[in-house]
Amino acid sequence: MIVIGGEALVDLVPDPSTPDGELGPLHPLLGGGPYNVAIALGRLGVPAAFYAKLSTDQFGDRMLQRLTESDVDTSLVQRGPEPTTLAVVGLEANGSARYSFHTEGTAARFVTDQPLPDGTTALCLGTLGMVLEPGATAYEKVLFREAERGVFIALDPNVRADLIADADAYRARFSSWLPSVGLLKVSDDDAEWLAPGRDVVEAAREWQARGPAAVVLTRGADGLTAVTAEGEVTVPGRKVEVADTIGAGDTVQAALLAWLHRNGALSPAKVRALDARQWEQALSFAAAAAAVTVSRPGAEPPWSAELDA
Repeated sequence: MIVIGGEALVDLVPDPSTPDGELGPLHPLLGGGPYNVAIALGRLGVPAAFYAKLSTDQFGDRMLQRLTESDVDTSLVQRGPEPTTLAVVGLEANGSARYSFHTEGTAARFVTDQPLPDGTTALCLGTLGMVLEPGATAYEKVLFREAERGVFIALDPNVRADLIADADAYRARFSSWLPSVGLLKVSDDDAEWLAPGRDVVEAAREWQARGPAAVVLTRGADGLTAVTAEGEVTVPGRKVEVADTIGAGDTVQAALLAWLHRNGALSPAKVRALDARQWEQALSFAAAAAAVTVSRPGAEPPWSAELDA
């Protein structure tokens, strides 16, 4: 089983028919980086469990229902009376999303440490789950503990800079996670923020040398690049009509984990042993999955049948 830890929230997405320069209705869509990863993994047929705290409000109820509908194990979900985290989404002309978050006192912050099932083969963490306290400290503890007992760790920082009060402190904390990480996935924007003034591929090489078996860079329409000790492998993005980019990177992370799971490669040693052809297959699968997600509004990852057809 792959356990995914981190926040679930509601994206308030503007109606696409609203004229430019005007305020229109906002549509609530369920999201949050780790939540999207869990949904995508479940839909891709991978045994997955979501580890987070959800509100007992109506949004939390619907989140739990959607996890179940997407074949995600909810036995690790905690519930509480705190409200659901909200993210107000602004869409650029090219469909890219920017966010403003409402997180104070919300349920996502108050997840607590708990043991993971004995059958856990991988743990995936990231986004606000590694920022919002006190939950971030709880997830960090789980990260180090599970890595120590041999669980494969996947990390997607998915940086939300507006919520990081001390950038240097976060960068130092991020660096401390790397020796425990098996797969690091970062966007170009993440890499530029985490290593200001550096070439993103050079930064990825440095991070890879500090622990991860591989670093995967998502580069928007320019595709995906895997950085390993053996070099770099790049595949192009899929050309589709973009509705928005919400959940694209989350789908990439899930699809990579799904490919590794299906190919018996959920360990640092086996990831290091992948050759260029295998990386092309893994990255192409992730690009295909992300293309489906960006072709429809909100974070709606594909089901396995949509990719296998």
